[in-house]
Amino acid sequence: MFAVYTDPELIPEWWGPRETTTVVDRMDVRPGGSWRFVMRNADGSETGFRGTYREITPPERIVQTFEWEGMPGHVSVETATFEDLGDRTKVTTTSIFHTTEERDGMLGSGMEGGLNETYARLDELLARLASRASSA
Repeated sequence: MFAVYTDPELIPEWWGPRETTTVVDRMDVRPGGSWRFVMRNADGSETGFRGTYREITPPERIVQTFEWEGMPGHVSVETATFEDLGDRTKVTTTSIFHTTEERDGMLGSGMEGGLNETYARLDELLARLASRASSA
């Protein structure tokens, strides 16, 4: 599971809502490394997301900053933890915002729906990867 979050070739397969295409512009997965993803909409418009990796502890934890370029200067800190449950992995993500207004602005932008679609796409990718592994 950790690899799906850190492999730039897999990110476009699950990151973002279904009707978008994600391009990994930059992804230097190490403490102090930066990342930037560009999400393209069906109409050709684009929006960027970027951040810096603060902590990479394989296979248990990723801490990074997150900034939607549509709300520049409003940077949250995201933590993803990965808990091995044997036959599956529990992923817990937490986002810390500087203010309630920043959190509400992010929710009001429609990102909650996009995040739900992202996790649905992640589940589908994991099922495909498990199917490939079991047939190999």
